[in-house]
Amino acid sequence: MMSIIMSLFLLIPMLYFNCWWFIGLVIMSLFFYFMNSLWFLSFYSSLSYSFGGDMISMCMIFLSFWIIFLMLLASGSVFNTFNYKIEFVLVNLFLLLFLIFSFSTTNLFLFYLFFESSLIPTLFLIYGWGYQPERLSAGYYLLFYTLFASLPLLICIFYIMNFNCSTFYNLINVNCNFYMYISLILAFMVSMPMIFTHFWLPKAHVEAPVSGSMILAGVLLKLGGYGLFRVFLFINDYGCFFNYFWVSLSLYGMLLVGVLCLSQIDIKSLIAYSSVAHMGLVLCGIMTMNFWGLMGSLVMMIGHGLCSSGLFCLANINYERTSSRSFFINKGMLTLMPSLSMFWFILCSNNMASPPSFNLLGEIMLMNSIMSWSSFSFMFLATASFFSCCYSIYLYSYVQHGFVYSGFKSLGFCNIREYTLILFHILPLNILVLKSDIFVFWL
Repeated sequence: MMSIIMSLFLLIPMLYFNCWWFIGLVIMSLFFYFMNSLWFLSFYSSLSYSFGGDMISMCMIFLSFWIIFLMLLASGSVFNTFNYKIEFVLVNLFLLLFLIFSFSTTNLFLFYLFFESSLIPTLFLIYGWGYQPERLSAGYYLLFYTLFASLPLLICIFYIMNFNCSTFYNLINVNCNFYMYISLILAFMVSMPMIFTHFWLPKAHVEAPVSGSMILAGVLLKLGGYGLFRVFLFINDYGCFFNYFWVSLSLYGMLLVGVLCLSQIDIKSLIAYSSVAHMGLVLCGIMTMNFWGLMGSLVMMIGHGLCSSGLFCLANINYERTSSRSFFINKGMLTLMPSLSMFWFILCSNNMASPPSFNLLGEIMLMNSIMSWSSFSFMFLATASFFSCCYSIYLYSYVQHGFVYSGFKSLGFCNIREYTLILFHILPLNILVLKSDIFVFWL
């Protein structure tokens, strides 16, 4: 595990040789090298200095590698306009390091430390390369929502250390109570985010650059789900008594957010709200604490990370040409950019869980889990799935059809970098389903 970390540290000196594309190539080479040399096991392997990885850790680490590489690929405008490009890559590399530290540590306190540290590069991305002046308030929302919910978690970790004399996941054995239960899960539910604690997410997405939106949707939301996986290792007995509240709230939230998505006029805002609905389904699966729920949550997190990140890339391709994210300006793109229409259709279809996408596999598993938990949940699941289909079709049809805005006649061609970027989202999203059995090894 330390070899991955040291390899990334060695990339930092290359920044000063202006090797933007070479760094991206090295990150992708490291991804394939470590994917073929590390084991996907249900227990921690490759242990060194209390860092290692099991099945879910490895999946999240490789997702981080993939998304960070695609962030560099998506940020061609930063490179072309010389907009502090060395600092931009440096921030991305440190973000990747913090994410790898978060997912590979076996210690709850170190996980908290790196979980909070990953906010700092994200804030730099929003403040440094964001769009409107409102990015300042978006950064405050992101920071204070997450820090406010994380303080009880920190106090609880200190209590566990005092009571248990260890904060390693597999050595924690404490008598849980209601206050510990709330403290341990609140920070992760705000990070996912759960409905009613999600207000920071649309603002952060809308004001962030494309790279910020990609890493937020692709990986940072998954830190919450990953944290819940870890803390339920030692509070699962107590969780059985209170988890029904969060499942009920998330089922209602999926319904509410589906309606909200249909009233959006900003493309990135709609995609951000759809993330809240999908992560609500993931939260339901984790809280049911059964085989299908945990397995489906992992599959859904990976599928959503790729699909949502791809949709943000498509929205950014439009934004770079029209200088607007409004549905009223971005109409009739089928006429002006017909070659992107297929990519819009595939990713919008995958967003509503069409075959053969990874999202479909995750939704089938999660629906099995939630229906086995309570058969009454079918009303919420059916309606939420219907709204998911509605807002995905709304997004595609509004952007691709209609009268072209009279302010422009031609938008120019897409380049090979943009086609490659979208293709690298679509291929794993629709091919991983052929080897889905590896994602159940950790249970």
